[in-house]
Amino acid sequence: MRKRRWFPKAWYHITARGNRKAEIFYDDRDRFKYLELLREAKFSHPFHLHSFCLMSNHVHLLIETIDIPPGTFMKDLHSQYAIYFNKKYGFTGHLFQGPYKAQLQGDVNAILQVSRYIHLNPCRALLTFNPEDYKWSSYSHYLSPSPFYSDLITTSTILSYFKDIKQYEFFVQLENKVRPGHPSNG
Repeated sequence: MRKRRWFPKAWYHITARGNRKAEIFYDDRDRFKYLELLREAKFSHPFHLHSFCLMSNHVHLLIETIDIPPGTFMKDLHSQYAIYFNKKYGFTGHLFQGPYKAQLQGDVNAILQVSRYIHLNPCRALLTFNPEDYKWSSYSHYLSPSPFYSDLITTSTILSYFKDIKQYEFFVQLENKVRPGHPSNG
């Protein structure tokens, strides 16, 4: 197995999918548990979480390391979540399809594109037409900060590349509006 490249302040688009593409979240309590474990991981192994989206069978995270490689906390996070999930539903075996994937992001443009991609994931999956309506994404926290996410999500870095929140919203929505099948495309 090839070792992942890592260095302090590196940005990664992390994805993890359910084994055989199976669901990894059956209900809201499962998603809350994942976020709770993610929050614990962030406090025990500090990193910045800039964007996330929890889909039914996979997750997207945009993280920036501080001084610990992502493997340190991702392995623990997914092991703890798999134990919770298997115990709750009476399953055994692997929950995730192999190790998580971590794509190193090389520049600001890539980081902004990944943040938009993560926030539009529910729209691409046709779960909603408006990303702000999807409850299990960090997007709504970008538009209107929520106390529930304030210690989990760092919005200031990405928003610093935009004049204001409305400009970031426009940046995300512009990509969404040109998607085939969107109601605004008539």
